[in-house]
Amino acid sequence: MSKKKSTAMTAVMTQRPLKKRIMDNWQLYAMLAVPVLLTVVYKYIPMYGIQIAFRDYKASRGFTGSEWVGLEWFLRFFSAPTFWRMIKNTVLLSLFSLLWSFPVPIILALLLNQMRFQRFKRVTQTVLYAPHFISTMVICGMIQIFLSPSGGLINLIAGTSIDFLTESSAFRTIYIASGIWQDAGWGIIIYMATLANIDTSLYEAAKVDGASLFQRIRHIDIPGLASIMVLNLIMSAGSLMNVGFEKVWLLQTDLNKATSDVISVYVYQQGIENAKYSYSTAVGLFNTVINIILLLLVNRMAGRISDETSFI
Repeated sequence: MSKKKSTAMTAVMTQRPLKKRIMDNWQLYAMLAVPVLLTVVYKYIPMYGIQIAFRDYKASRGFTGSEWVGLEWFLRFFSAPTFWRMIKNTVLLSLFSLLWSFPVPIILALLLNQMRFQRFKRVTQTVLYAPHFISTMVICGMIQIFLSPSGGLINLIAGTSIDFLTESSAFRTIYIASGIWQDAGWGIIIYMATLANIDTSLYEAAKVDGASLFQRIRHIDIPGLASIMVLNLIMSAGSLMNVGFEKVWLLQTDLNKATSDVISVYVYQQGIENAKYSYSTAVGLFNTVINIILLLLVNRMAGRISDETSFI
């Protein structure tokens, strides 16, 4: 169907009365009602509590009864001694994780797509998927065992006795490498599904024209993945400042804080351990605003490349 015909049909459908369109598709609206309701209850209604970031919140006084202090908590955070260190660590840890982990699922999907032995392909996919289902706590326990200075696998292979978790310079590598191992296999699912929908006649025509394997990947597979790659990049950019709290918290030591001190851990320490609810909310709100700005910027850049990938 041509783009002009599709646009014409869409225009005709939107001219119909709203009530008529709802009645004709009431089953779809009924199914949509449950997730919309859950989203409103668990995502939007709690936003009412964001106001404590601008108040000196006291549980006994409630939200509206607590004193309004404006931007006091934000200014205190900006003047904190570890402010720039936390910003630097959060940005670098997220950025390096994105740069290293983003292409790995794409490469794995391209390699798996070329496998012709289906049984071996399924076994390989299962092996790659499995780490995703291991909890973060177990992953961190495995990391501590592998990197133990006494009997750890890495030290046995290298013939050393280094406690890597106390080395600030090694923390980012440990965090990123373990993240790739845990999530790369799960990330290939959407790419494999996209590759499966590519018209097989394109491969047949390329073979007739004498295209090599790498030429088929370059001119058929990669262009076919382009849209979903950009979409995933946009979604990843929206959570660039949200470094995984659990893994950082479990792997953090007093000796590696120079590179492991991030905003998410700081929010937990201030809000849960020190009961500074207003202050921790202000820090979390600042982090969220930065994420939104990054999401809009990356989406704008992606929209200039391809209009189909711009959803805002």
